[in-house]
Amino acid sequence: MTRRFEDARILMYSHDTFGLGHLRRCRTIAHSLVEHYRGVHILIVSGATIAGAFDYRARVDFVKIPSVIKLRNGEYTSMDQHIDLHDTLKMRRSIIRHTAETFKPHIFIVDKEPMGLRGEVEDTLSYLKCQGTTLVLGLREVMDAPHLLEAEWARGDTMRKIGQFYDQIWVYGPPDFYDPLDGLDVPPPVRARMEFVGFLQRSASAEVLSEHKPKGDYILVTTGGGGDGEDLVDDVFNAYQADPTLTERALVVLGPYMPAQQRADLLKRSAAIPYIEVIEFDNRMEQLIAGARAVVAMGGYNTYCEILSFDKPALIVPRVLPREEQLIRARRAAELGLIDMLLPDEAHDPLRLSAALKALPDRPPPSKSASHLCLDGLGNIARLVGEVFDRRGDRARLSLVGG
Repeated sequence: MTRRFEDARILMYSHDTFGLGHLRRCRTIAHSLVEHYRGVHILIVSGATIAGAFDYRARVDFVKIPSVIKLRNGEYTSMDQHIDLHDTLKMRRSIIRHTAETFKPHIFIVDKEPMGLRGEVEDTLSYLKCQGTTLVLGLREVMDAPHLLEAEWARGDTMRKIGQFYDQIWVYGPPDFYDPLDGLDVPPPVRARMEFVGFLQRSASAEVLSEHKPKGDYILVTTGGGGDGEDLVDDVFNAYQADPTLTERALVVLGPYMPAQQRADLLKRSAAIPYIEVIEFDNRMEQLIAGARAVVAMGGYNTYCEILSFDKPALIVPRVLPREEQLIRARRAAELGLIDMLLPDEAHDPLRLSAALKALPDRPPPSKSASHLCLDGLGNIARLVGEVFDRRGDRARLSLVGG
């Protein structure tokens, strides 16, 4: 039986300033929900510059807001250098509020940033709260080092505002992996609204195949969005050039946000390394990971979910600045035996990285170490959404249909 909610509307917010993680997570959740429930319409508000490069299923669409880029030092700047950051943020706030007023969502899901970039969704949260919208905050299983997150949230009085606005807090991971608010002073009412839903399982569509998937065995090297991925790719290239016995075929995905000059330099350099193929971007990364013998990555949330979903041996070289999210996740996963990890300084040693790359394809997959870490997040989110609409009664009429 398939459940149907008549004219049920969900708005999602994905600030997206540096990578693709937030949009890809929102898109995964949206696609799962429209599969679970007929009659549900989902609109994603995103600042990702390439939001339109992905395909969206029926009843899922997106609204693009002006893009803001997060620099390596943690500061922000407008994507369009001719527009002041203040004016860009003002436009974003206006579009978000107007979208909410027009779309009239029954549920509003905010990804990771409780008040949005520089507080840009606070006004919309206040408006929707008065309209009776169910407000949901979705958190990665790892946010950042506690002292960094605590300082960031203290500046914006964020914890108090979470308690003021949000009805539910979904943690996209299991409770025995990591607590995103570990080390923070969390008021009991906020803690009571938290639900650990589990990791979000990924699947590879067989309908439209990636044109970049190699024939035969390969190791996939991915930098996620690529904005800070040059060092990892450079280290992999150095390992191949330093060790002639390293003959594993590698497919390297640079990422759409890698700066143009870095991208050009790496593409030129790769031509001299016979076992490496380089592409800039593929919007069907799930297929590339599913087809790989093993994965080398920086270890953002989405890549990690894909490594678990497709049960691939993985080597993680995490980003350590300005956020420690990837480092914390990699250390915890290595502690559980799920992945191998090298710190960036260790990966700078070509022979050490080469040895790790040669050993990687024969490494036991994650399921051999922690099969209890279920990827049941999408099913649990669907259950929670169903419960919200059930409680709303005549505001979102429910019927059951066959199929």
